[in-house]
This record gives sequence, C-alpha cells and structure tokens, in this order.
Amino acid sequence: MTDWLLLQMAVWGAPLIFVVNFLSCIAVPIPASLVMMTAGAFIATGDLMFAYVWPAAFTGAVLGDQAGFMIGKHGRRRLQNVIHNDPKRSKLFHQAQDLTDRHGGIGVFLTRWALSPLGPYANFAGGAVEMHRGKFTTWGSAGEIVWVTLYLSLGFIFSDQLATVAGYAADISGLLAAGGVALVLGLWLRKRLSETKLGL
Repeated sequence: MTDWLLLQMAVWGAPLIFVVNFLSCIAVPIPASLVMMTAGAFIATGDLMFAYVWPAAFTGAVLGDQAGFMIGKHGRRRLQNVIHNDPKRSKLFHQAQDLTDRHGGIGVFLTRWALSPLGPYANFAGGAVEMHRGKFTTWGSAGEIVWVTLYLSLGFIFSDQLATVAGYAADISGLLAAGGVALVLGLWLRKRLSETKLGL
C-alpha cells in the first residue's frame, strides 16, 4: 500500500497529502510521516510546489485533529468500546489521556510531533474529557506547524537519499519521542518541586 500511495503523489500531489494527514489524525493506519518526507523530496526536485503542499498538509492535519476531537466528544462510549477491544490502541489512548490530563495544551502540542504515535488518541482524549476547544486548537495547530515543517524539510534536505531517510524514520521518531518524554518529565519535576517548596 505504501508504494502505491507514494506513486499516487506524483499524480494527485497536494490533495492527496491533505487526505493522508486528515486520515492519520483519526487513527487510520497510514504512513503520513513517509508521505510528508516524500513530498519534501518532490518539492526539492520541482515536481511539487511548496506553496501548495505546506498549506494542504497543515490544513489536513488541523481538520483531522478537529474531527478526532469531535469523535471523542460525541462518540465517547462507542469509541471506548472500539479502543478497549484492541490492547495496542487502548494503551495509546490511556497514555495520551494521561499526558493531556497532566499537561493540558503542552501535552497536545507534544503529541503532534515529538510523541506523534499518541497524536490521534490525544485528539480523541481531548474531546472525551471536554478540553476547551480553543485551547486544544491553539496548541494542536502550533504542534502541526512543527510537524509539517520538520518532515517536509527532512524530505527536501535529503531528497537524494530519501530511501535512507525513510529507513531511519523510525529512529528519528524515536529520538523525537525521547526528547518529548524528557521535556514532559522536566516540566513535571519542576511543578513537583514548586509544590514542595510551597508546602514548606
């Protein structure tokens, strides 16, 4: 499926990127990061135009986030039934819920790019716990700016080595995730230390 999808990009370009990003934000298993890097490579070769690709990618991601939020808000019970029947999805959902409960908007921001496997589930969780929609949208959009820019840039810079970059994509995601976890832990420790000092 991945090879077919990448071949279609040469035909459909920005509209396909919009659809891929939208679907990835509602937990459809689709290789959005690889599609984005390939789009960056196509921009470098002149086959796609940045002026069309970046807005399409960003808009698809933001609208997908909003769709996930609304699914979580209005389809809470059905969503929980579907997720709890799949141990992997259930684990991701609870991790995303815990992150957004503890860190609010910053948690949403991190799940857009640093902890991207949690992204769709943070959308569902945000809606399920009725996070303020303006707050969700602001932090989510900021994170999508980072994600879209990062992956298009990787594809653009390493366009002549895209296969190698794709091979290391999981490692890149792992490094970003590790950095995101470190940041979250740092914020949590700072909060705990502040509470301790106030308690004294």
